[in-house]
Amino acid sequence: MIQLGEQRIPLDDEGFLIDRDDWSEPLAALLAQREGIAFGPEHLEVILLLRQFYLQYQLSPAMRPLVKYLAQQLGADKGNSLYLLRLFPGSPAKLASKIAGLPKPDNCL
Repeated sequence: MIQLGEQRIPLDDEGFLIDRDDWSEPLAALLAQREGIAFGPEHLEVILLLRQFYLQYQLSPAMRPLVKYLAQQLGADKGNSLYLLRLFPGSPAKLASKIAGLPKPDNCL
């Protein structure tokens, strides 16, 4: 459970949203903060594209498809693993999906 203003939003045991419709940009910033990330415009840009990917393909991408999609949408400077690791340290696809209010990618531990 996470508190956003007066609203209590349920999360699963790993901190992923139970109901994707609960997602908002302020909630993304709060989820990022819980993960030790200083959420900024670069993060939001990736998160919004990740949500767009999910709407288009109905799945949360693993790292390789995420990098490819970001490269197509934002160019090579931002569509690479190092950029994502800087923004979302550790497991970028899993962490970004969590902050985007999406399910955990299938192949993430």
